[in-house]
Amino acid sequence: MKHRIRSDYSQQRVMDITRESAGWDYLTFRIIKLQPGETYQEETNGDEVALVPLKGTGNLSVADQNWSVSREDVFTQMPHVLYVPPGHTIDVKATESFEFALGGAPAEGKYPVRMFAPDEQKVEVRGGGPAVREVHHTLAWPLPAERLILFEVYVPGGSWSGWPPHSHDRVGGSPYLEETYYYRIQPETGTAFHRNYRTDIDFDEVIPASHGDCVLVTQGFHPAAANPGSNVYFLNYLAGEPTHEERDYKPFEDPDTTWIKDNWDANKMTLPINWKE
Repeated sequence: MKHRIRSDYSQQRVMDITRESAGWDYLTFRIIKLQPGETYQEETNGDEVALVPLKGTGNLSVADQNWSVSREDVFTQMPHVLYVPPGHTIDVKATESFEFALGGAPAEGKYPVRMFAPDEQKVEVRGGGPAVREVHHTLAWPLPAERLILFEVYVPGGSWSGWPPHSHDRVGGSPYLEETYYYRIQPETGTAFHRNYRTDIDFDEVIPASHGDCVLVTQGFHPAAANPGSNVYFLNYLAGEPTHEERDYKPFEDPDTTWIKDNWDANKMTLPINWKE
């Protein structure tokens, strides 16, 4: 199974990750790009669905509700996020070039259609030193959803995210969650590196991520690093066993790495090295 999915900009549906293609039980994820005047329709069927604008302007309609949403770029503006429960149709029309993400998970329909504004999304800076990053709780508890959890994360060039590395695959008492990392990079020629690994079995993969790539987290710990000069954004969609307030989950951190939280610059070599004679 390929864990890196590339964007195909020759198609309106730039990326389409289904439960079947990923071998998953819960999560779907896709990227759509529309030219001015083009339309797209999404049936939620038995899923709750969240739509995140990435770039451009479009009109969104669900039942008798309508919104115009716009985002200059993921590096300059926070998004309005549309939440839609099962049994609805989402109609999208681009008023200019419009690119957006859609993801879903099985749900019962406990929550109504809702547009979340940027000021409803918690923003925090995590970590420190070479592992500092900014995390946006795009659709995370206490914002209501049944299974879906969304984050937007910003990693400065030369820094790490997800450090200490964490997992949510039932190891260490963590809940089971499926997750996508959709990458955008500034400049677009830059690169990030994504690692999925476990310490209890022979599983370790390091995946280079270019602008527009998506990496699947199927199991294990999963840190990411931004190359020097490459500012990195990634959009996380998660869904799995936790529901409602249980979405405020606690991941399991790699116990070999948690010591760094006491001093983010600990064990850092000083150059030039003072060599012994």
